[in-house]
Amino acid sequence: MKRRWLFADQLGPHFLDHCDQPVLLIESRAVFARKTFHRQKAHLVLSALRHRAAELGDQVRFERADTYREALERVRGELSVCAPTTYAADRFVRGLERVEVLAARGFSTSREDFEDWAGRRGAKRLLMEDFYREARVRLDVLMDGSNPAGGRWNFDHDNREAPPKQPRLGTAEPWWPTEDEIDEEVRADLDRWQRDGDVSFVGDDGPRRFAVTRREALHALRDFVEHRLPGFGPHEDAMLTADDWMAHSLLSAPINLGLLDPVEVVERAEDAYRTGDAPLASVEGFVRQLIGWRDYMWHLYWHFGDDYRRSNKLQARRQLPDWFTDLDAGGAVEARCLSEVLRGVREHGWVHHIPRLMVLGNYAMQRGWRPDQVTDWFHRCFVDGYDWVMVANVVGMSQYADGGLLATKPYAAGGAYIDKMSDYCGDCRYNPRLRIGPDACPFTAGYWWFLDRNADRLQGNQRIARQLTARTRLKDLPELVDQEESRGSTAP
Repeated sequence: MKRRWLFADQLGPHFLDHCDQPVLLIESRAVFARKTFHRQKAHLVLSALRHRAAELGDQVRFERADTYREALERVRGELSVCAPTTYAADRFVRGLERVEVLAARGFSTSREDFEDWAGRRGAKRLLMEDFYREARVRLDVLMDGSNPAGGRWNFDHDNREAPPKQPRLGTAEPWWPTEDEIDEEVRADLDRWQRDGDVSFVGDDGPRRFAVTRREALHALRDFVEHRLPGFGPHEDAMLTADDWMAHSLLSAPINLGLLDPVEVVERAEDAYRTGDAPLASVEGFVRQLIGWRDYMWHLYWHFGDDYRRSNKLQARRQLPDWFTDLDAGGAVEARCLSEVLRGVREHGWVHHIPRLMVLGNYAMQRGWRPDQVTDWFHRCFVDGYDWVMVANVVGMSQYADGGLLATKPYAAGGAYIDKMSDYCGDCRYNPRLRIGPDACPFTAGYWWFLDRNADRLQGNQRIARQLTARTRLKDLPELVDQEESRGSTAP
């Protein structure tokens, strides 16, 4: 039996063919030296890798080295590996003579099934909703015979409620793991590497919020399904200053570490609906994130090719400012929504999907920041961020840099959207209803500046045609453009 080489995002039992299969794990310090990662992301990955090595005991060969190649030179014999999740790693393993590369695992739709689906689309767009519905049928998830449960495929309309008029959603606090001696060792090593100048980080240190073992991940899944899934749906797009977690699962990190298989997570959620413990709208919204959106992003990463990451159809050329890359550690940002979301990233390495898309991504697109830099920032600063996760999400969805291959319109919005879906605007120095003057909301003004700057590139997109026409009726448009041009990279 060949020894199975597991990468640090392949740590669950479903990446082994047999429970007693010999394993190779490699901890490469060069991975952390190449980029400035969030401190908690580095801790999470190292902790998960070392916990897995401790669990496997004599079954594992655990190599610590500067590079993967150096570690492999110390290992004899044939190896097998499940296909890695990035182009760089995939090219590396396929260039090794004694390594058998198997099909990828950890996703609900295979590469072959996706390409078959894409091929059958012909000239039609590769719409996520269509992919998701076919996956539901193929996996028999939330189906009543040949019909979707409840008679509807999508309950998105029911899951867009504004936040309640209270500081917190009222959902039970998430279950938090307890750090152990392995976490202490990881923290000491990261401190030493940083003192020695080998690595650098952004963001705050600990406590560890996310599961790093299979046992912890299963506990987190059970806790979410029992206590938080019922309230997930209605407010999944809402944001509250005093409630960083809302009713979100916090399972993206352990799933992306390979500790949970997405199909088993979906099955647990469906069981909650079938037994009457969670409403269909909440379960469907959660299921769509897993076998719909997550798999869709994974497959588009490979389908569009490695050059896709360099897409820049809107010709966005501005550099990311220091206050953003440093996660506003100096407190320069006065716009409350942006300040609060950056605080969440700084403190946790995580915020949920709406702050990512409609605050961080929205602002970056409005300002014309380089999409490759925005993608890299998301990859480095989020505990669940990997290359395959962020390329399609940021380049295609968030920044519209592919010109519409993925999204049907830019996800640009002014302050009115943020005011509706959060409690950020009430105490903010900026007024979401103003676009001109010292109190003008940078999102409201930035929205019209974005449309004006990209009007020619967006012509022909019927989903945004009305807004493009409305911009020409703004009597203060020249003043607005001058105002936003002069803002430059200054913190709002």
